[in-house]
Amino acid sequence: MQRNPWYEVIVITASLVAITGLIAVSGLDLLVSSRFYIDGRWPLGEQFPWKLLYRIDRYPALLLATAGLWVATTSLIKKPKSNRNARNGVFLVLFLILGPGLLVNTVFKDCWGRPRPREIVQFGGPKQFLQPWQKGISGQGRSFPSGHASAAFFMSAPFFIYRRRRPRLARGWLVGGICFGLLMSIARISQGGHFLSDILWAFGMVYLTGLLLSAAMGLDRADKQSSAL
Repeated sequence: MQRNPWYEVIVITASLVAITGLIAVSGLDLLVSSRFYIDGRWPLGEQFPWKLLYRIDRYPALLLATAGLWVATTSLIKKPKSNRNARNGVFLVLFLILGPGLLVNTVFKDCWGRPRPREIVQFGGPKQFLQPWQKGISGQGRSFPSGHASAAFFMSAPFFIYRRRRPRLARGWLVGGICFGLLMSIARISQGGHFLSDILWAFGMVYLTGLLLSAAMGLDRADKQSSAL
């Protein structure tokens, strides 16, 4: 029996809120960041591989979305009556645009106004620490959520294509995307760019976008039809 995606949305959102509350009560945002702030600097973030990960940035995500666009285009040219591969490719492009692009970077990161760790008084900056639910001044803080981490977590996107039809392959993509996202997250925390809760919501927003978009496009259906993507 296929589970209603809205049930998953409610469970995941409730989990994100609960974990955010635990992070706030325990002070983990400041505690975790403080481990990387040494003698007024963020030295680990300048070392390999964390600096390299920062420079890699969104290129893997753009490459995956470009592959999706190529598959969608070639599928429609070669087999215009078969839209499975085309739909999968379009999904990857829309997912990147709507998730890491629009929701994470435009709606929240650019407008929420949460100061970064390196900008707050606890770590030598001029600004006050804000919890993730506290909106700051738009354009004067770009910590919530993490753009780099969201693009890295996007690499789990094929999970939403395969999870009903090829669950083992889907789990591989999910684990790989999460691992890459966690590595990118360590890089950004170690550079004073983001708090732990910024990472949590980067993953949550990306996952929820993929979940809802895949359901809307009908990718959630379990069937035996083969697919190149």
